[in-house]
Parts: sequence; C-alpha cells; structure tokens
Amino acid sequence: MTINSRWANVLKDVWKDSIEISFELFKVMIPVVILVKILQELGVITVLGDWLTPLMQFLGLPGYTGLVWATALFTNFYAAVLVYINLMGDVETLSIAQVTVLTSMMLFAHSLPVELRIVQKTGPRIWSIGLLRVGSAIVYGYILHLVQSSMGWNQQAAQLVWEPSPIEPGIANWVLSEIENFFWIFVILVGLVALMKILDESGTTKFLQTLLEPILRVLSISKQATNLTVIGITLGLAYGGGLILKEARSGLLSTKDIYFSLALMSIFHSAIEDTLLMLLLGADWVGILVCRFLFSFFVLWLLVKIVGHWSESRFNFWFWHQTT
Repeated sequence: MTINSRWANVLKDVWKDSIEISFELFKVMIPVVILVKILQELGVITVLGDWLTPLMQFLGLPGYTGLVWATALFTNFYAAVLVYINLMGDVETLSIAQVTVLTSMMLFAHSLPVELRIVQKTGPRIWSIGLLRVGSAIVYGYILHLVQSSMGWNQQAAQLVWEPSPIEPGIANWVLSEIENFFWIFVILVGLVALMKILDESGTTKFLQTLLEPILRVLSISKQATNLTVIGITLGLAYGGGLILKEARSGLLSTKDIYFSLALMSIFHSAIEDTLLMLLLGADWVGILVCRFLFSFFVLWLLVKIVGHWSESRFNFWFWHQTT
C-alpha cells in the first residue's frame, strides 16, 4: 500500500468515525436540550434557584447566586454567565473569593441533563456520577470558602472582564443558536478523531500512554483509555465521552476502566475553555484550576481505593447499568 492510499484510508476512517460518534451524541443531546428549554420557559430553573439559596449562604455566597448555579446545572456556562451579569447590576459586587467559590462549583457541576445522559449512554448509573459531581462541587466550595475566609485571601472586589452577547429572544433565534452549537461540536469532533488517528499513526499515542500510565494506573485507568481521558479533561465531557462511547462498544475497555475514566472527566473536564471563561468573571486561577485539579484527582483516588477492589458483579450492581 502506498503512502497516499494509506492516508486516504485514514481520512475515510476519520470521516466515518466522526459521523458515527456525532450521530450517537446528537441522538442523546438534542432531546435533552429541548426538554431543558421547556423547563427554562416554565420557570422551573428559577424555582430551583430559590431552593438553593440556603446552601449558597452556607458556602459564604449571597442567596441570589443559587439562581446562577441552578442555571449552570440545567443549561450551560454561557446562560449562567448572562444571569450572573444581569444580577450584578442590582446587587453588591462579589469578592474574588466568592466568585472563585461560585465558579468552582459551576465547573464541577453544570449542563447535567446533557452530560449525565452522555455518561449514562456509555454505561455508568446516572445517580452515581450525578452525586459525585454535585457532591464534589459542594464539598470543594465549602473547603474553598473556609480556607479563603480564614486566611483572608481574595477579599477584594472581583473585576468582570467580559460579557457575552445575549441571545435574541424568540424560539427561532434559540433554534439557530443551538444549530450553530451542534455544528461546531461536529467540527471539533472531526478534528479530535483526526488527531487520534495522527497520534496513533505517528507513535505519539504509545509515548503518551507510557508517560501518563503511572499516574493513571493509580486511578485504575488503563493505557487504552489514556488518550480519551486526556481529551475529556482538556476539551470537554461531550468529546471525551463520545469517543469513550465508541470504544466501549468495541469491547476494548473494561467496565471499571470506563467508569473511572468518565468519573474523572465528569469532575474535571474542559480545563481550557471553561477555566478561561471563569477567569473572565474575576475568579482566582489557583482556586478554579490548580486546587480543583488536585482535589479532583484526590476524589477519584479515594473512589478507586473504596470500590476499585470490588468484584465485577458487586461493582456493576451499584455503579453500572445495561447500555442501550
């Protein structure tokens, strides 16, 4: 086989895999996005924000930030940022410490209807990952609040660096915005699949696996899942989860391998884009990136220590369901 024909086959495989992955992802995401929009229009998210007020106050935040987190939980960062900015005009500016707590919680737990459905489609029970994400958000937020308040760190007023353009009202504008989002997800997926193929063909995959294997071995993540986990951590759960969904169906990854990889991705993902967005709201980068990274790895290490030695049947009973 010539070099040209070899790369032609690679490109053909990239396109085929990208279509398959996108189809599976969009089949999950589109109905959930529509459902969330309906709930948003009915005011359900606003009610949840009111319910979260006591919790936010316990974490050293004003009660109204419950609406911001509720918006992030059910929709996405950009919608939550718009809510935050709209509220800022009527209330006292938050401190850097408070913004760091709020944005850290958003980074741990956001877009749950879509992202949990992606995880569930791959195999894990939805309650376990959902509890892991929300629980991590609350525990980390409380630790961050205690440390910053006791040490007097980041008590100055936060500076808002960027304001996103609001989506024009109306269903038609919302539909166009979502179509654009799905288009860019597909474009990024094509690039990721192509990158995976290039890494495989160039031998970089084996090098990365060797480099990261000692760290990920402690977390019970095998060589086969290393690249997929790195993609999820750096770019996002939708992308890493979509690739893992494909690999899971190939039978190359074990149940625990998939679960622990997705667990890590779920509490620490999209480290580039999402972190930058939170920095623009005035958060402290040490709190939302460095300490959150260390906390996430500690949480997964603890999870592996507790359930990693369980028998497959016991583990599956509690954490796994039959995929469809």
